[in-house]
Parts: sequence; C-alpha cells; structure tokens
Amino acid sequence: MLHPLDEITPLVCKSGSLFGSSRVQYVVDHAMKIVFLHTDPSIVMTYDTVQGLHSVWALRRVKTEEGNVVLKFSEQGGTPQNVATSSSLTAHLRSLSKGDSPVASPFQNYSSIHSQSRSASSPSLHSRSPSISNMAALSRAHSPALGVYSFSGVQRFNLSSHNHSPKRHSFSHSPSSNSNGSFIAPETEPIVPELCIDHLWTETVTRLRKKNSQASKVFITSDLCGQKFLCYLVDSELQLRCVKFQESNDKTQLIFGSVTNIQAKDAAPVEKIDTMLVLESSGNLVLYTGVVRVGKVFIPGLPAPSLTMSNTMPRPSTPLDGVTTTNPLSKLLGSLDEVLVSPVPELRDSSKLHDSLYTEDCTFQQLGTYIHSIRDPVRNRVTLELSNGSMVRITIPEIATSELVQTCLQAIKFILPKEIAVQMLVKWYSVHSAPGGPSDHSEWNLFVTCLMNMMGYNTDRLAWTRNFDFEGSLSPVIAPKKARPSETGSDDDWEYLLNSDYHQNVESHLLNRSLCLSPLEVSQMKDEDFSQNLSLDSSTLLFTHIPAIFFVLHLVYEELKLNTLMGEGVRSLVELLVQLARDLKLEPYVDHYYRDYPTLVRTTGQVCAIDQGQTGFLQYPSFFTPEPPSVYHWVSSCLKGEGMPPYPYLPGICERGRLVVLSIALYILGDESSLSDESSQYLSRISIAPQKPQAEQEESRFSFRHSTSVSSLGERLVVWMTNVGFTLRDLETLPFGIALPIRDAIYHCREQPASDWPEAVCLLIGRQDLSKQACEGNLPKGKSVLSSDVPSGTETEEEDDGMNDMNQEVMSLIWSEDLRVQDVRRLLQSAHPVRVNVVQYPELSDHEFIEEKENRLLQLCQRTMALPVGRGMFTLFSYHPVPTEPLPIPKLNLTGRAPPRNTTVDLNSGNIDVPPNMTSWASFHNGVAAGLKIAPASQIDSAWIVYNKPKHAELANEYAGFLMALGLNGHLTKLATLNIHDYLTKGHEMTSIGLLLGVAAAKLGTMDMSVTRLLSIHIPALLPPTSTELDVPHNVQVAAVVGIGLVYQGTAHRHTAEVLLAEIGRPPGPEMEYCTDRESYSLAAGLALGMVCLGHGSNLIGMSDLNVPEQLYQYMVGGHRRFQAGMHREKHKSPSYQIKEGDTINVDVTCPGATLALAMIYLKTNNRSIADWLRAPDTMYLLDFVKPEFLLLRTLARCLILWDDILPNSKWVDSNVPQIIRENSISLSEIELPCSEDLNLETLSQAHVYIIAGACLSLGFRFAGSENLSAFNCLHKFAKDFMTYLSAPNASVTGPYNLETCLSVVLLSLAMVMAGSGNLKVLQLCRFLHMKTGGEMNYGFHLAHHMALGLLFLGGGRYSLSTSNSSIAALLCALYPHFPAHSTDNRYHLQALRHLYVLAAEPRLLVPVDVDTNMPCYALLEVTYKGTQWYEQTKEELMAPTLLPELHLLKQIKVKGPRYWELLIDLSKGTQHLKSILSKDGVLYVKLRAGQLSYKEDPMGWQSLLAQTVANRNSEARAFKPETISTFTSDPALLSFAEYFCKPTVNVGQKQELLDLFSSVLYECVTQETPEMLPAYIAMDQAVRRLGRREMSETSDLWQIKLVLEFFSSRSHQERLQNQPKRGLFMNSEFLPVVKCTIDNTLDQWLQAGGDRCVHAYLSGQPCEESQLSMLACFLVYHSVPAPQHLPSVGLEGSTSFAELLFRFKQLKMPVRALLRLAPLLLGNPQPMVM
Repeated sequence: MLHPLDEITPLVCKSGSLFGSSRVQYVVDHAMKIVFLHTDPSIVMTYDTVQGLHSVWALRRVKTEEGNVVLKFSEQGGTPQNVATSSSLTAHLRSLSKGDSPVASPFQNYSSIHSQSRSASSPSLHSRSPSISNMAALSRAHSPALGVYSFSGVQRFNLSSHNHSPKRHSFSHSPSSNSNGSFIAPETEPIVPELCIDHLWTETVTRLRKKNSQASKVFITSDLCGQKFLCYLVDSELQLRCVKFQESNDKTQLIFGSVTNIQAKDAAPVEKIDTMLVLESSGNLVLYTGVVRVGKVFIPGLPAPSLTMSNTMPRPSTPLDGVTTTNPLSKLLGSLDEVLVSPVPELRDSSKLHDSLYTEDCTFQQLGTYIHSIRDPVRNRVTLELSNGSMVRITIPEIATSELVQTCLQAIKFILPKEIAVQMLVKWYSVHSAPGGPSDHSEWNLFVTCLMNMMGYNTDRLAWTRNFDFEGSLSPVIAPKKARPSETGSDDDWEYLLNSDYHQNVESHLLNRSLCLSPLEVSQMKDEDFSQNLSLDSSTLLFTHIPAIFFVLHLVYEELKLNTLMGEGVRSLVELLVQLARDLKLEPYVDHYYRDYPTLVRTTGQVCAIDQGQTGFLQYPSFFTPEPPSVYHWVSSCLKGEGMPPYPYLPGICERGRLVVLSIALYILGDESSLSDESSQYLSRISIAPQKPQAEQEESRFSFRHSTSVSSLGERLVVWMTNVGFTLRDLETLPFGIALPIRDAIYHCREQPASDWPEAVCLLIGRQDLSKQACEGNLPKGKSVLSSDVPSGTETEEEDDGMNDMNQEVMSLIWSEDLRVQDVRRLLQSAHPVRVNVVQYPELSDHEFIEEKENRLLQLCQRTMALPVGRGMFTLFSYHPVPTEPLPIPKLNLTGRAPPRNTTVDLNSGNIDVPPNMTSWASFHNGVAAGLKIAPASQIDSAWIVYNKPKHAELANEYAGFLMALGLNGHLTKLATLNIHDYLTKGHEMTSIGLLLGVAAAKLGTMDMSVTRLLSIHIPALLPPTSTELDVPHNVQVAAVVGIGLVYQGTAHRHTAEVLLAEIGRPPGPEMEYCTDRESYSLAAGLALGMVCLGHGSNLIGMSDLNVPEQLYQYMVGGHRRFQAGMHREKHKSPSYQIKEGDTINVDVTCPGATLALAMIYLKTNNRSIADWLRAPDTMYLLDFVKPEFLLLRTLARCLILWDDILPNSKWVDSNVPQIIRENSISLSEIELPCSEDLNLETLSQAHVYIIAGACLSLGFRFAGSENLSAFNCLHKFAKDFMTYLSAPNASVTGPYNLETCLSVVLLSLAMVMAGSGNLKVLQLCRFLHMKTGGEMNYGFHLAHHMALGLLFLGGGRYSLSTSNSSIAALLCALYPHFPAHSTDNRYHLQALRHLYVLAAEPRLLVPVDVDTNMPCYALLEVTYKGTQWYEQTKEELMAPTLLPELHLLKQIKVKGPRYWELLIDLSKGTQHLKSILSKDGVLYVKLRAGQLSYKEDPMGWQSLLAQTVANRNSEARAFKPETISTFTSDPALLSFAEYFCKPTVNVGQKQELLDLFSSVLYECVTQETPEMLPAYIAMDQAVRRLGRREMSETSDLWQIKLVLEFFSSRSHQERLQNQPKRGLFMNSEFLPVVKCTIDNTLDQWLQAGGDRCVHAYLSGQPCEESQLSMLACFLVYHSVPAPQHLPSVGLEGSTSFAELLFRFKQLKMPVRALLRLAPLLLGNPQPMVM
C-alpha cells in the first residue's frame, strides 16, 4: 500500500538472471521473508528460508510498461499451471513460510496475510485445505480482483522488519496479495501493481551441511570516509557480516561489493560519528569504523572482561560522578596494547543501578555482570543491556569538538585516499579519546602534534611544538618517550619563557618603552642545537601526502580568514602552515603568510630538512599551485578589473570562499551565468578521484532557482544568497571589505523590493516589515494583530450595548479629529431606556398625562426597534467569541424615563393599546446584529452554536436572528444537519426563516443539493403535485424562495428559473391560500429569479422557450393571464373565494418582482431594447396606469441595465425624468399652484420625486463604496432638496409619505457611496433624521435612516461595499425601497432580507502597522488606477489607514517615502496577495526609516533629523547632538552607541576629535539608512590609528580598507552611480579620501624614516630588522608590491628611467602610485619621490 487507505496491491519483481531476457512477474513465493527495509537508499532485504540465503532488492515504483507486461501475462496464462511453471523463475527468490522471527529485533511487524483464490478451471491443483482468511472477509466487495491466475496456493507472508532509519517511509512495503473468497467473473480487471523490486545482491552459499539462519539485526552504517556498509548479524554464527555498497556513477543503481565477517555477539551503528559498536563474544565492546577496528571502549565502572590482574602499572581513568577511583578498578586498567576509548556515561536506570553498579567496592559485585546486548542507538548514544538486567546509557565521544580541528580534519579526509584517511582518523580518534584525554583548550595542540607525528616530524625536537602545554595527563599515547618534568624547575624554563610569544608581546608593549627596559638577549643557542639534525621520517603514514595536506590546510586558512570570529584559529593555523611551507621550500607561501601576520611569521625559523632522496616520494597533487591562492587578492583583482585564474575550493568545506567568489563575479563582473553553470571560470573544484557523487549533490544544492521575479544583478545576488542559506548573521561575520559589495547589493534591493519575495530574502535585506508580512501570510486565519482582546465580562458600563468590542485603536486613527464614533454609538444603542419628554399642560389630568407619556414612548419605540439593523452594520465582523462563553446579546430596552424625576415609563401598564407581537421582528434584528459581530475567521463549531440556544421561549426570536447571522458570516456550514432538522421541526416561524436564509447565504451560488432539498420542502411549487400539502407559514415560504435564489445564484438553472417565473404571478388559490401578503411572495420570486439568471442577459442558454423577458414584461405592464403550464395547474383551476382577479394579471402584485428580475438578469449588459421597456411613460394617459412607486423601481432597473451610462451629476439625474413631467411639475417652493384641467398635478409631482429617487438609488449602486466626490455632491444636493421640500408649504400635493420615502432612498444611496468612510456631512443628515420622531416618521423610515448610518460606518470603518453583480443583487434585496409601515409589517418585503447587505460587504481597510512597535500608524499610500473609458491611468495619494478603492480598478499600491520604507504591491499580477492581507484585518507592516518620526508624533515633518540639519545649515557635524538620536531610531544598538561613544565626558582632552568623528559617522549611518555600516567605519578608523602608532600585528584590516577603496573606484560601482545618481553613496564621500590620505602619509613617513632600506632589503632578499617587519608588511600589502621571486624576471637593476620601470612593471600589474614610491630604490636614487 502506498497509503493506509489505498487498496492492497501486489508487488512485482523484475529479474533477468535465468533466461537472459528479463521477465516481470508477481512475487508469489511463500518461502520469502522480509527482514529489513530502508528508505534512503530504498532497499528491501529478504531471507529465503528454503536456501537460507539473504538477498537485497531495490524497491521502486512500477514503470507503466512493466505494469502492462504483468497484466498481459496474467491474462494469457489461462490456468494456474502456467503460473506454477513460471514461478520456478523465482528460484533465487525462494523463501519460506512461517518461521517465527527472532526475539532480538526490537521493531516487530507481523502481518500474516492468508490469501486464497479459487479457480473454476482446475480445482485439483489446490491440495491444501483452503482457509478462508480474515483478509477475505474484510476485502471490500467492489475491490477488483487480481488476475485470479496469478496467485496459487495459500500464501502466508510473515514480515519482520528492523528499520533503523529515522523517518519511516511513506509507504509500507509489504508484499501483498488481494483475495476474494468467492469465484470471480473473468471480466474483472486485475489491480495494477504499484511497486517493483529489482534484484541487487544475494550472499554466496557458504557450507552446504549447515543452513544459514535468518539475520536478527540489520542496519546500514558508513565509515569515516563516507563508504557505506550493509551489516547484518547472524546469531547462529555469532557473525556480523558487512557488505560494502556504493552508488554507480549515473546514480541509478547500487553496486554491492565484498563481504567482511566480524565476530560479534551484537552490534549497533553510531551514526553521528560514522562508526559502529560491536560486542565481541568475549564481552569486549569494540568500536569499528566500517570494517576497520578503532579500539576497545572502556566504560568507567564496568570491568572489561578480558583484562587480567597482571599489569600493575596504574593509569588514570576518568573519574565518574562522585565515584572515586581509589578502588582496585584502576589496577585493572593496565597499559593495554590497544587504545581504550572512554565514553561518557549519561543516564542511569535508577531502579537497578544503585544496588549493583557504581558502588564503592564494585569489582566484587560485578564479577558476574557483563554486557549482554546493545540497543537503541541515537546519534552518538547507545544503551547497553547488562546481564543482570540493568541498562546503562553511554555517549561515544565525538571526533573533535573544536571547530578548527573539525574543519581541518574534514579537509584532510577529503584529500587523502580513503584507506589512508580512515587510518589517519582512527589514529587521531584514539589519541583524542584516550582515557583521561585532553580538554577542549588543548585539542588543537594535540591535533598538530598528532598530525606532524604522522607526517614524520619529531615534535619533541621542534621548537614551537615542544612547548605545547597539554593540560592534564600526558597520556602515554601522546608522548611515549617523554619523562615526567621535574618538580623543581630548571634553566630551560626561563629560556622557554624568553622564547615565548608572550615575551615578544611584552617587549613591544608601551609600558616597556616608557620604563626604558632594554630588551633581553635571548640565547639562540638552544634553537641551533635543535636545528642541526632535524629531518623527516619518510616511512610515516602521511609523509607522501604532505604537499596535498599543506595545500588543503592553506585553503582552510583562506576560508577561516573570511570569518571574523575565527581569528584565534587562523593564528594557530598559520604556525603549522609556515613550518610546512618552509620545509617544502615554498617561498611564495611563506611570504604570503608573512604579509598576513608579520609578527607571527619570523623571517628565519627552524627548518626540518627533507632528504634529497626522499623528496621524490612527495606527491604534489595536480591542483597544487606554486602561487598561494588568496581570496583577498582574488577579490581585489576583480575590483580592479584584472583577470584572475579560477579560485580553488573544497566542496562542503570552503563554502564561504565559494560564496564570496561567486557573488563578486555576479555583482562586480556582472556575469549572470556565474551562478547557473558549474561556474568553472571562477572556481576550480578540487577533487582526488575523477568521480565524486557526493560533491555533485553539493553542487546541485546551490543551483539558482528562478522562482521569484528578479530584475537587477543586486536582486539576483540577494535571492541567490538566501537560496544558498546565507543569513544576516553570516554577513556580519564576513570582514567588512569583502562584505561591502554584498551590502551594496542589499542596499540597492532594500529601496524597492518586490512584494512577493520570500521571508528569508526580506530578512536578509533588512526589511522586517516585508518578512513579517510574508510570515503572517502563511499563518492560518485567526486572531490578527489588531483584534482587540477585551475579555468579556469586564465592561465598564453596567449594560452592554453590543458595541464594546470595536477596535478603538484603528478607529481613533481613521477618525482622529473628532468623536464621531462615540456619537454613532450613542445613536445606535438600544439597551438603555429612552428619555420621554412630555410637558404636562394644566388642562391634562394625571391619567391623561400618563397616557400621553406612554403614547410618546410608543412613538420613540418605533425608532428603538429600528436601531439593531444599523448596529449590526456598525459592529460587522468585529469580535472573536470565546468558545467557552455564550455570545452576549444586548437587551432590547423598550422602557423610557421621564424627567424631571426620572420615573420609569412602561408600555405594559395597560393604559394604551400596544400592537401584539410588536417586538418580535425587533428581537430578530437584535439577534442578527449580535451574531454579525462574529468575524468570519473565528473558530466556531456546531456545539457552540447549539450551546447558545436560549433557555427562555421569549428569546427564541433573537436566537433565530443569531442563526441567520451565522449563515451570513459563513459559520452555519459547521452546524450539523441533525441540529438543522431539530430547529425546523420546532415549527417556530422565525427560527425557520433565519435558518433557511442563513443556510442559503452560507452556500451562496453552490447549487448544493442538500440545501436545495431543505428549501424545496417549504416551497409548494418545487414539490411534486401529488405530495401532501404542508402547512408552511407564508413568511417561511418567502424566505425559502429567496434562499433558492441565493443557492442558485448566477447558475441560470433551467428548472429553478421556470418555477420561479411562474411563481411571480402565482394566483390566489381556493380556500384561504396565498391571499395575504401576496406582494412579498411575488417580489421574492422575482428577486430569486433575478439572482438565478444574474447578469446573463440574452445569453440564457436553453431558456429561449420560456420567453423570460417577455413574460416579465407582461407581469410588469399587465395584460391577459396566460394559461399556466406545468404540474400545478390542477391547483389553480378553481378561482379563489377571497379575491376576484379575473383573467388579467394583477400588476400591483407582480410588477415589483418582475421589474427587479429584469434589472438583475440584464444587469450591466447595456441592453438598450430592454431598457426602453423600463422608460417612464411620457404621456399623462399612460402615467395614470402606473403607480408612482413603481416608477422608482423602473427607473432604477433601467439605470442598472444601462450601467455604463450612469454619470455622477444632477444633469444626468434630471435626464431620467420624462419631458411632460419636467415641464409641468411644480417647483415645490412656489405658493400658488398652476391650474390645468387635463393634467393631474398630484400624479405628476409624485412621479417626479419617485423617478428622481430611483435615479439617485442607481447612482448609489453604481458608485457603491467608491467615495466618489461628484456622486457624493450630487446626492447630497438632492438630499438637501428633499429636506426642504418636506417643510415646503405645498408638500401636501406630493404627500409627505412619498417625500419621506424618497428622502430615505436618497440618504441610503448617499450612505452606499460613502460606505465605511464615516463622512461627516452624511452623519449630520442621519443625526438630524434620528431626532425626528412622530408624525409621518414610522418604523420603516427609522429603519432606513439607521441603515444609512450603519452603512456609513460599516464594520467600524473596516468594510466597504463592492459593486460586483452578486453584491448588487444582495443590496437590491436589502435596500428594497419600500419600507415597512410598522414593526410587524412584511406585506411588501420580508424584513429579514434587510440583512443581506452582508453579502455585499468586503474588507477594504488597509492598516499600516509599525513593525517595531506593532502598533497601527499612519502612512502615505500612492494608489494607481488602471485606465478606463472614463479616465486615464491616474495616481492618487491616500493617508492610510484608509479604505482602498475596489481592487479590480487598481494597478498598484505603494507605500511612499520618505518616512517609511517604500513598498510596492503590484496588482497587475493578481490581487490574491492583497486580498489575503485585507481579509486578515488589513494589516500591512511598514518600517519607519531611521531619522524619521511617525505622522502621529510629527504631522508636518518639521521635527525629522533631516529637516533639522537643513534648518541649521552649518557645516560642522558637531551640530548633530547625540542626545537627539533617540527620536530618530529605535535600534537599541545605535542608541547605546550614541550613549557611550558620542557623549563627551568630563575630562575630554584630545578625545573631542574622536567624539566628533563618532557623532558624524553615526549621523551619516542614520541619515543614509545604513546603520549596518557603523562597525565598518569604526574598524577603518581603528586600523588607520593603529597604523599611525605602528602597531599593526596583522594586516587583514588594511586589506579590507584596500578592498573598500577599490570597490568605490571599481568600474561597476561607477556605472551604477551614473545610472542612479540620486542614491546616496554607500559611504560618506569625505571619509574615504581622508582614510586613504592618512594611510599614504603614514607609510611615506615610514619610508623616509628608514623604511626604504627595509624595502630594499626585502626586495633583494636579505633579512631586515625585526622592529620594522610589521610596517614593511603593511607597505607591501597596501601598495600590492609583488613578492621578490617575481622581480628577477623583470630585471631590477639596469633600469635607467621611470618610464622604463613603468614598462617593465606593467606585466606585474603593480599600481603606478606604488611604483612612484619604489622608483627611487630601484633607480638607485635614495630619496623617495613622495607626492
């Protein structure tokens, strides 16, 4: 099986051994047992129980052609006889049945699969009794059988695997078979096999008499040189057999080699150090690497069984935790002839150890215990099982602990032939891990001694190695001949001290000079008597490989120079290298080291002669170069533009060198191909063998992946470096000169990175804002940064008004200058009693006064009940509920308080008539509002939804609303079907409405079948005609019809459309059916039909016979009813007893639905012919036929169809009004009415206002959520006009109700345009209308006004409206312009549909969050719009946090400088990235640039660092006061630097100049945005000062300065500057010339003060005085003077003029300024020509 849920499939095997041609067949051998599986390489080891042999197979996927062969083969073989013959093919596969696997193997996996298949053709074959197996019983009925023929007999596979590979394979390799007890019809197809095994190796037959037994333990181990062995332990023979194997060159197969037998009782691999522990039968624990024996393992506290007591010489043993070694144990450990490796015990099995082990007199108790087996190896730790049952966990010591030794060992191992390398490592391991071995400190010294001994040096006689201090025991292994030093001391000690480096340092110390101590005369005698007869012993292991080892160690040295943390190691390594270079007589190398470390490398030193006869044996490898490769020199030549030979590197060891070389090649030389191919022109790979599969893998790791969009070289470099795994940490440890080009590339990338770069790249270029964004982008949606974590239950108000969870932080940024949010909260809260202010007139009795108050309260309650819908909009998606607490739903408070005494006024006193069920819909809306607070990203499950169910019946309406809200925010899909069923069977009308609409909204446009069934039960028209009539409440039917529209939105589903079309004109049935509130049902059917065919226009496929538009037109204008087709005709044969309608269509019922259906079907299609049907009638006669209200819908529908014609100005609005109305309509302000007989003025004026309202509403849809200014101005003007009309004297002609409706419609359109923006003018209108109560202001108008208010602050300013087709459909349902007259009115439009606006809301708020403080902040955005037919591509600046325009209109968004780092989000590649940002609360991380303040702290930008300098305008850098830095950067490192290095202390003295320098450097770094250059500045300054004091002990800093200078004068850099002149130079242009000048001066002064003699001596090859050595080295490095060996080729003497010199030196590439200084010496003129 390749996956636990897959079919069990057979295994096939491919073998080519018997008949030459390879056959593929199923593995059907019941003698075969699997003993071992491994994943990498993918192999299986099997054991054949018949022949007693182990075999190894490669496991792989089947190739298709092989699979076909098997299947064909199984079909030809008509009877199992064929198979019987063919299975002889598997002779070498022979394996046997049920042997129980030995107990020793810890991972047992038994699976017995009895498989059996019957065949009708020849039952005789099956002699064994068929056993019906459990597998057969389990096998799924439909599982296709294997070709019956391919299996014969009862097979049983017993599988025991010992798998030590750390990660189990993703598929279980079990040879498997499929079985089906019953007879299988021939046409069943066989299962296609997926895995195939190829034969690799079988062990050779040993003795014929005695059969091999199965291996009890199998593992793969590799030796120290990476050669792999497959080892298996055969218990019966007490043998561990190791088979060496390796990959073939083309990596396709494994080649198995010889078998080595090791006598062993048990074994375990020690993976971390490439060795294995073997337990010999004698009980010794021995360490092997591959098949080479390393040594015995000695465990303190356990006796080694083979030791005798005869050796008496005591020796140290490592003391164990508190166990003293005074007991006889130490006597046991005599001087063995073998090395004892002592591991460190780690953890003890406390239950048994305390009584048997580690006690004082342990030897006596332990005589009986011995190590019984080894188990559980992990890295370098194993567990030993002792015979008395206790266990000990031990750690095998590592090969080396110090990084330097590890690197050197790796390099040497890489270069030596494998056998020698193994011997060398074994020897080193024995020395290093001997009992009582060295501490970390002296590991290097030990290594040097060991290595030089192996090369044939006598380290005792060599001056610098003989002084090594090995701290601690001088184990006999290290110094066999060395006697113990005497306690008293001798003269040698004093000599030793004088010769030491420490003494040198003291002598050169300042204090020494100031005390005028004369240097001591050190006797050189000792050295001389040493140097007489030192020669190398050529018989040693590594003698012939000295040059190779020397060369790789040199490369290691160059590698370590690139890591500033390894300075100590470099100095140690130099001493070894110098010694070897001298002995090999490699002058250029000695010179090279001298130039790097002038104080460490003396010109003379001890030389060990190599006999002339022996030099022939030294093998100089092919890659050895007489010139020392130097990485600094290589980089320097590149910068100067000179050619260089490829730089040698060791794969896997010199990775830094490789990285530096390639990045320079790419960035400076501009060679793009340097990363892609093997880069052979820059790097030469060193290898001994012709093939190194290992190295090739290394190589492929670095191949350049062009995954991200990359344009410039710098970007290529940065992306490549992250792919290689280079981090900022690595960059900081590169020397500053080498790192400069890389930092330059990073600096250029940092300015304008791409927004889609991965996190690692952004981290490398120092854009935490981007990397955090990238990292947040991968997180699942959950709580975001901005969600306000207010624990519920700790509110300050005693009453929860449902608006406590808004994110104050962001809202206070969006609307910072006033308290409009508090105002909205006050207007929308419905949890506090209202204030009932009624004046008691004298003639009113008290009782009448109470009634008066209660009537007034009833008016106010109309408003209170309308508030929750608006509150739901305001708090939309703002809360993440706690899953353990129910959702708090605020109370709907319908009481009042009457001043002055604050008495409570209540409606339930019985004094006045209150409509029944008045609050039911208000509570429903309240529940919806509470539920809509839940953000879609919250974690909610079915249980929590049910847990919220209220205990009291009166809260059921709120819960119904809560369910609908959960549907709208998508959580209802988590509710179990069972619960949905429960709720619907209750028969509670509100719950059904909420649930049906909620489920449908959650499954918007999915055509989900289960939801369709759920809704159809509630719609008689969708049930078959014979079904039982269900008594479904009318409102539930309406909700179900709209639900069908939602589920099938945009699908143009034919059957649904047909039914809905008929339902628009559903006639009233007999009895009382369908007689009340018919309008809302017809409207719902129309809306649903519109949604189903949304925007399809005339392309309704397969519906032409339905004549949808014509039928709708008829519904709209009236006419004769068509005969109803379809299955429901029987129902409608008898007319209604209630309503007499006749044969014509009742237009008053069907018109609204039909009009909106037409609008939605032809939405945005600009179809003129349909639009003309909807034009307002232009004769008085026709006007009389249309209700003025319907003119609003027609105008709206017409404009939505002609979407592109809508223009945001009042002229366009007026153009929708027919001429007759325009000419004759009264201007409402005139006093007298124009009289006219044939014109009905009332009709005309009503038609006028409704048409204008319809046009305004369409304007609202067209510019929804766009904050379009001209649309806003136009609509605001009309809103003001309607406000004035209302108070005009002749408003009564039009009718106040009509004017209020139109005003509400215009206000809603205004709120749609400004959705989410919280515009102040609209807020003022809403607030004014909120205060109007009584008169015409009924529940419906309050509802409209507060919906407008809610839209204005949609989601607390985080959401806006979209203008997609689906959103417009949802908004048409929600904002249908006929408002309910009272709170229970659903006659024209179901109130629950008002909440569908949620489907049109989308998050568009972008909140910049400062990545350092994690707080939202302001940032300037530049938004680029795509060009359209109305405007060109334009740019607009917005101050974020802001609502973005709709994303499909935008081309790109950019965070603009100068305060924040620029950041570009390109939308032309797709909006997915930005959408995911917006859906997670719109958090966009931004990073403040150094020296800038946020807009909150400094709105005008006058306080920033740069602004101050402009104001001061003085040339001194001292004007920058370090105290002020805290306002410019939050980086703690920079702040501390300013604190400690730039502030003057009391006694300044001559330090003032230094402080000024530091201050100006800091200023420079901060203003140029390059704080990472601060260390480089300081290092350069320090180096120059050290040079001035003549104290340069090593020249690496000077090299770095030289590289920096060369980088800035390099051609590539100059070109970059020309291309982008506005980019500031990376380093201050004044700083570098000063550095350069200072160095020149210092060196010139030195030349004049006697340095010239020194230079001359050097060039002519004579020794010069010690004191001058370091300055000489500086001079040589800085001026690139060639080594003296190169000069004779030029011919020094005999040049007569400077010109001739120039000519001769041209080939040495020596700079002219250096020649000017050398010319006097070379021309024999003693005065140096200093410029």
